[in-house]
Amino acid sequence: MPSAKEIKRKISSIKNTGKITKAMELISTVKMKKAQDLAMEKRAFVLEMLKVFLRVEDYLKDYPLFKEGKGKKTLAVIVTSNKGLCGGYNINVLKKVHEYVKETGEELEYITLGKKAAQFVARTGNKLIADFSPDYTDYIEPIFTKNISRMVREEFLNGDYGKVVVFYAHFLNTIKQVPTAKVSLPITSEDLKSYLYSIVEDHYDLEKEINVDDHTYGYDVEPSPEEVVNEVIPIILDMMFYDVLLESKASEHSSRMIAMKNAKDSANKIAGQLTLQYNKARQALITREVSEITAGVESLKDV
Repeated sequence: MPSAKEIKRKISSIKNTGKITKAMELISTVKMKKAQDLAMEKRAFVLEMLKVFLRVEDYLKDYPLFKEGKGKKTLAVIVTSNKGLCGGYNINVLKKVHEYVKETGEELEYITLGKKAAQFVARTGNKLIADFSPDYTDYIEPIFTKNISRMVREEFLNGDYGKVVVFYAHFLNTIKQVPTAKVSLPITSEDLKSYLYSIVEDHYDLEKEINVDDHTYGYDVEPSPEEVVNEVIPIILDMMFYDVLLESKASEHSSRMIAMKNAKDSANKIAGQLTLQYNKARQALITREVSEITAGVESLKDV
């Protein structure tokens, strides 16, 4: 049985671990909330974008990104974390990639965000088109998202790929995040409209805000509807990809928060068990010392 001194040292070490995991839990909570807030800040902009979209959607029928790609391969964008200690967050996303390949039999080439994704591609021997992990931080700048989104569109339009699929963890709530394989391209006009509506419909009176037939909103589109479409659609696609990254970050921080909470609770439980063990060992030591003193006193009586 370990000595009381050794047990006390273990208790101190485990309590320190508990303090660290508690701090990490609190940090992850704050970062998760920030990612959620960023996703909601763009509502007013999206409302105006929806108004423009509804006036130009008749010109979208032949838009290139609405057509199936010419290539046989699939471009996969995998979003994971750069760091560990986030429970099953990364492994669940990578399992989704494996399941997708097994079910479809498609040949995938990869763009990665997160070191865990890049390591997965290297480990499986697949082709890596680009890795944005070094610049993929907790604070996602829209320009960073825009550059990746533009690259994905260009790769798709070059004709090498039939479609683009994004693998990420869809954020449902703090407890549940669902690994998702989302077909990003080709896309449809209805997909774009549904995305815009989903952001603003619960926060605005759309019947009042949007009335295409109302003469007060009548205006000519310049320079031309087609040129406006070519500007508007990329902006919406950039926003959609930005939302994917924000959801991924919220999922990552939620997973890390839960993992650190579980680690903290386990540390406290073990510390409690060791404290009980320490008290028993200390009591046994005191009892032994009292017995030795008593025995010594009794032996002196016989002298």
